[in-house]
Amino acid sequence: METITITAHTTDHSQIDAMKAFMKALKIKFEVASVKNYNPDFINKIMESKKQISEGKFTEVKAENLNSFIDSL
Repeated sequence: METITITAHTTDHSQIDAMKAFMKALKIKFEVASVKNYNPDFINKIMESKKQISEGKFTEVKAENLNSFIDSL
């Protein structure tokens, strides 16, 4: 038996029910796993950080100075 993974981006529960019915009709064993997306606020913070890095708005700290940098915060 071969196993493959297919990701379906559903918009509502009726689509999930339709996918289940389709798989049952074809007698394909399946399991449904819910994937939770990241918090949108977290995503926005990451995107802002990436923008700041591309604009050169960051502080570079050498490994040997890391402790004193953290202590200064």
